[in-house]
Amino acid sequence: MSTETSVSDKRGFHFKDIRKMFGGSGTSTLRQFGILGSLLVIILFFQVATYLRNPDGATLTPGNLINVINQYSFILILAIGMVMVIIMGHIDLSVGSVAAFTGIIVAKSMTEWNLPWPLAILLGLGVGALVGAWQGFWVAYVGVPAFIVTLAGMLFFRGAQQFIGDAQTIPVPKGFQIIGTGYLPELALPLAFNVPTMILALLGVAWLVFWELRTRRIQRKMGSDSAPVWVSTLKVVLLSVVVLAAGWMFATGRPGTSFPVPGLILLALVIIYSFITRNTVFGRHIYAVGGNRQASRLSGVKDRWVDFFVMMNMSVMAALAGMIFVARSQASGPNDGTGWELDAIASVFIGGAAVAGGIGTVIGSIIGGLVMAFLNNGLALLGQGADVVSMIKGLVLLVAVGIDVWNKQQGRPSLIGFLTRRSGRRQEPGTDTFDPTQTYPTKQNYEAPAVEKTRG
Repeated sequence: MSTETSVSDKRGFHFKDIRKMFGGSGTSTLRQFGILGSLLVIILFFQVATYLRNPDGATLTPGNLINVINQYSFILILAIGMVMVIIMGHIDLSVGSVAAFTGIIVAKSMTEWNLPWPLAILLGLGVGALVGAWQGFWVAYVGVPAFIVTLAGMLFFRGAQQFIGDAQTIPVPKGFQIIGTGYLPELALPLAFNVPTMILALLGVAWLVFWELRTRRIQRKMGSDSAPVWVSTLKVVLLSVVVLAAGWMFATGRPGTSFPVPGLILLALVIIYSFITRNTVFGRHIYAVGGNRQASRLSGVKDRWVDFFVMMNMSVMAALAGMIFVARSQASGPNDGTGWELDAIASVFIGGAAVAGGIGTVIGSIIGGLVMAFLNNGLALLGQGADVVSMIKGLVLLVAVGIDVWNKQQGRPSLIGFLTRRSGRRQEPGTDTFDPTQTYPTKQNYEAPAVEKTRG
């Protein structure tokens, strides 16, 4: 195995190896690569356009990046929960109403019931869990489609939020506002940047190096084909530069600011849920049920249990997003949560999730959410109105889902299948990757499995 790996590493430069840069198993889906490339193009476009208009108000400035994280962190949190729902083949239309419903309860608990803000946060998470359990019960055990259940939830909890709050704005105390407006603290050091923010960036670089070495070690142990060393090195260097540059911009903003607390919460959730979906039995069951419910059920997967907990988790994430928004707004209002479900769903689909379920990643959904965030932010900096922003967001969503559906109609679930269609290589049905060393069944080499005859 080590000999084969060394041969692969020593065979020299091949441009097609770049496709392996973002693949955990040595072969990446061009879909994820394309989404990330689209995000970079959007950021660079708006950077040039806004810089020509106002150099101090350009896209890539510390103040604007901090503003993007503060403004859109709650949508990205919703996208983390929504991608699991969509992988299961469901949809949740109630997340905006659940977020607003939780926000008004938490605000009232602190202002009228004198509940300390840490306990109010726990109360909010508990409310989200109860709402999710209610909706999950109807979806998993009664069998009502999630679309109908959450549509009813959207109407009910929107009305309940306005009924409890009496359509009024209820302020929240200063301590609670930390989760929406707080920053990493300053250290008493004679430096022109925020030290904790740069430490966080360095930890991110260390994690990138560790993860790449771990991935290559696992590939070597399993005997699978790994990317050449130069590809792994280039990948780590590029990502490290991005992380360090972003960390420096967050650390050198106006005095009193640094990496926002909502960003810390988002970062922790991305790490936790990426691990859950990729490295746990529950995560594998989500993909199994979403890909083929009947087959997973015959394999022993408790699909109703998975449905229940995915729906409950979505409402907990909605409750957290609602509390962060209320903390940032410093008050709970009657119009909170309006349209949030649409932004979360759009982020997931732009991030590469399949309409039919079974496909999607947490990282892809975050990238899709950032595409929406920088579109909103860039157009706002250019002075475009809400009408233009809405039209462009709709077109981006339509194109993203249209490409996915078109490729599936061609029998190729990812863009890489489209680009390799004329190369004469076979692609395994139902997957996003192709292994040139693997022989897949064709009409010529397929043999039907033997069936044992039994007496009727």
